Amino acid sequence: MTTTSEQLSELEQYYDAAPRAGGARTEDFGPLTLFVQESAGWPYYARPALGRPDTAPDVTVADVERVLARQRDLKVPESFEWVAENTPSLRAAVEAAGLHVHAHPLMVLDPAAEAVRLPADPDVRVLGPADPMLRSAVTVPMLAFAAPGTAVGEAGPAELAVAERDPAVEGRRIRVAGMIGSGRTALAAATRDGVVLCSGQYIPVGDVAEVVGVGTLPSARRQGLALAVTAALVTDALARGARTVFLSAGDEDVARVYARLGFRRVGTALIADRPL
Repeated sequence: MTTTSEQLSELEQYYDAAPRAGGARTEDFGPLTLFVQESAGWPYYARPALGRPDTAPDVTVADVERVLARQRDLKVPESFEWVAENTPSLRAAVEAAGLHVHAHPLMVLDPAAEAVRLPADPDVRVLGPADPMLRSAVTVPMLAFAAPGTAVGEAGPAELAVAERDPAVEGRRIRVAGMIGSGRTALAAATRDGVVLCSGQYIPVGDVAEVVGVGTLPSARRQGLALAVTAALVTDALARGARTVFLSAGDEDVARVYARLGFRRVGTALIADRPL
């Protein structure tokens, strides 16, 4: 049986490999590695250098400030991501440097989970790169994350139609379509009456896959759509050879939803950025 320590080590390797697979180059800052996106796409972050021994000195405020200065020079977000249990000293250092830390339950799918074998939801499907619903599917999470939480909100199909007209959405659709076509991601969406109500993706690296960006149109929440989309992503990832599937839940309430699918908490994912 895989121990929690082994799982956290495996996730640490994934976190280091995923930006590289996504086209990022790296810059070495001793105990920290800065990932810099070389092409169009999501900006990356800094995180602990892979393979630091347990006996290595704690990450210091000066280490963090050197990375922040470089991020400012590059005009990229001043942000860090790491696993609390793997690098416990980093939180104090980034907070002392003026960043705000967000904590998220880090969860790994139990290989014996029965929930992933739930009957497929007829409203949910995995989209191909040329699917006409892809534009809506990459837009829905933007509206979802703009109004976080699990409570039913106001944004619905009308707001989605407006958001889709943002010129930046087309660039996002093109990037995701390319990633789907190359196998670097898969995207599932729940649609009803021609409207995407929920969508999400997973990013595979080797035999590990991270479920990311699952968001429900606020007006359509509390209908089990995020659960159904996540189940479809998990099923697809396992069918394509994933051995480990994991995710970071938005908060404890969201974590309880994912627990119904068989995800079990193994640690805490931390994200640090500048306060708004």
